[in-house]
Amino acid sequence: MATIPLTKRGAEMLKEELHRLKTVERHAVIQAIAEARAQGDLSENAEYEAAKDKQGFIEGRILELEGKLAAAQVIDPSAVDAGGRIVFGSTVDLEEESSGAEVTYQIVGDDEADLKQGKISISSPIARALIGKEAGDVADVIAPGGVKRYEIVEVKYI
Repeated sequence: MATIPLTKRGAEMLKEELHRLKTVERHAVIQAIAEARAQGDLSENAEYEAAKDKQGFIEGRILELEGKLAAAQVIDPSAVDAGGRIVFGSTVDLEEESSGAEVTYQIVGDDEADLKQGKISISSPIARALIGKEAGDVADVIAPGGVKRYEIVEVKYI
């Protein structure tokens, strides 16, 4: 199985979700199934069907998280020394050449990506265009709206 890159914080988030699913959600759905069974005829019991569906989702998600954590390669961005190059876990300050707008992104794993928090997936077009570049370089990003050019202002490992 291929390794899955995760930042230290991303691995912690997956572990927290796994713990919550196993200790809270799993027990709640078992209780809901027991209550639905107590109502009698299961063939026409919508609550029972909904609880069984939720149980299937929870168990599937638990297996998925356990698999990802088993295959995870946890990377602490603050311990990375890439000589100023952009690598997984880097936080990058960019300036879009056409508009002058400044943005800051951290390159993270697919499960951690959240654009609202400035975290972009390592597999996104912008991250792929940035990997290996340094401050002062220009990256051409092929986006659905066309090519955008970003100047790399600063690379941090935080």
